[in-house]
Amino acid sequence: MEKTAKKISWREKIHEIIYEADTPEGKLFDVILLITIIASILLVMLESVESIDFKYHDYLNIGEWIITIFFSIEYILRIISIKKPLKYVFSFYGIIDLLSTIPMYLTFILVGSHSLVALRALRLLRVFRILKLARYTGASEKLTLAMRASKAKISVFLFFIVIVCIILGTVMYMVEGQENGFTNIPKSIYWAIVTLTTVGFGDIAPQTPLGQLIASVIMILGYAVIAIPTGIVSSELTKSTLNEDVNTQSCPNCLKEKHKDNAIYCYNCGSVLNP
Repeated sequence: MEKTAKKISWREKIHEIIYEADTPEGKLFDVILLITIIASILLVMLESVESIDFKYHDYLNIGEWIITIFFSIEYILRIISIKKPLKYVFSFYGIIDLLSTIPMYLTFILVGSHSLVALRALRLLRVFRILKLARYTGASEKLTLAMRASKAKISVFLFFIVIVCIILGTVMYMVEGQENGFTNIPKSIYWAIVTLTTVGFGDIAPQTPLGQLIASVIMILGYAVIAIPTGIVSSELTKSTLNEDVNTQSCPNCLKEKHKDNAIYCYNCGSVLNP
């Protein structure tokens, strides 16, 4: 059998490692990136604890700079390894990657005592790194598709709940009255929403036997608020079928993923995929 080997360029190799996870190098890169993201989130959390930050500020700062440099290199490599860099730069993950990288560099621009308050707020942008985790949770895409498929049913259900809350709030206003805290219909509707969602702040409570009976019915009805949307989404998750013969290969031109194992061209733009 004659073997034909195509020489892979350095850009294609970088693209294969960074954007795909079907190769050992790609899997290793994803694992390293996941560990780095989690470490960066832990550093942000520890830095917010005044006693820990006071004692280990320099170490936390060094750790942040190491992670920032790593993310910067990753961001640059993602840009140079695709044919249309702006496609990535202005994509959801591209913006998240940028927001999670720039705060440390802004410390060079915002200097002086008058900038300290703004600087502390900007450093919180590093929390956006947690959104980078979504890229590596395969089930999130399936859940997103199920949510989109069930949005019409959920919207109708929520509209029904709003109507029920308006009716029950009005009824409670008539039953309890102003002397028991139900001073107006909007406040009574607020109570109905709090009770129906089983939150129960307790700032308003029915005093009459009839009002307490209605409240009990609303509390029991509240379980349906949780059960019905969950059932709708679960049903869509069951019905949704993703092909098993797809991989993580990403198109270097349009960044579309989920191509078939033997695909040569991108199903979205027709560009040649990496070998």
